[in-house]
Amino acid sequence: MAEAFLTVQQLAKCYTAGGEPVFEDVNFGIERGEFVCIIGHSGCGKTTILNILAGLDAASSGHAFMEGREIAGPSLDRGVVFQGHALLPWLTVARNIAFAVRSRWPDWPRGSINAHVQKFVDLVGLTGAEHKLPSALSGGMKQRVGIARAFAIQPKMLLLDEPFGALDALTRGTIQDELLRIVQATHQTVFMITHDVDEAILLADRILLMSNGPRACIAEAVRNTLPRSRTRLTMHHDPQYYRIRNHLLDFLVTRSKAFQKGGGAGAPLEVAPGLEQPLEAAAHEY
Repeated sequence: MAEAFLTVQQLAKCYTAGGEPVFEDVNFGIERGEFVCIIGHSGCGKTTILNILAGLDAASSGHAFMEGREIAGPSLDRGVVFQGHALLPWLTVARNIAFAVRSRWPDWPRGSINAHVQKFVDLVGLTGAEHKLPSALSGGMKQRVGIARAFAIQPKMLLLDEPFGALDALTRGTIQDELLRIVQATHQTVFMITHDVDEAILLADRILLMSNGPRACIAEAVRNTLPRSRTRLTMHHDPQYYRIRNHLLDFLVTRSKAFQKGGGAGAPLEVAPGLEQPLEAAAHEY
């Protein structure tokens, strides 16, 4: 099998020398253009894994490769959106995005930068708010700026750490729809942390389930068998939705606590609950 776009092999993290690892033997791959969500209880190391993929943290052992090259630090090839919008408060919407664009393409003339910025302002539905400061924006609008800034540098991979966690339900749903539309239009590769089962089912092609820490690992990789044309308003009409949702909730409520990682390669079992049949364990996925 061809090598995945992103490959994670036997990743482990300890925060103290000789201490018990938060997670260990984490293995998974992500294909180009695939949207993968990771779900698990607090303390299992999800954000640490994302930070390692972003090059913002180092693993205690194991490796992460993107396009065959080991991740060894931050790169504009990987765009990151955190739960906090992290906007520069003294810059307008357009200038916050332009700051990132200039970092990516320092030789671009001002006109090219402005046109590129406007394209992504329009893409996230902020047309007319270009000259507003972050203090004049709602929480949802700030997150849209963060998403526009991440997409504007045209990264090979987008890393999202619960970017909608602090938003009210209505705003969250609206931005989920925007993100789904943009990802489908750009074929962006995405790795996203979420605690929201319905959000994962709406957005992800595959959902990684982590056991509880310490010594957490990825227990299963659940294939989303709903059609990619799904929407928030229609997906619950598909009978596969309830099978997938019940499978995820059963893991989070019951199996994540009881799960004991076996030996071997540490590859997660890949399942497709919507089809009510297990897929081949992904031992050779990488």
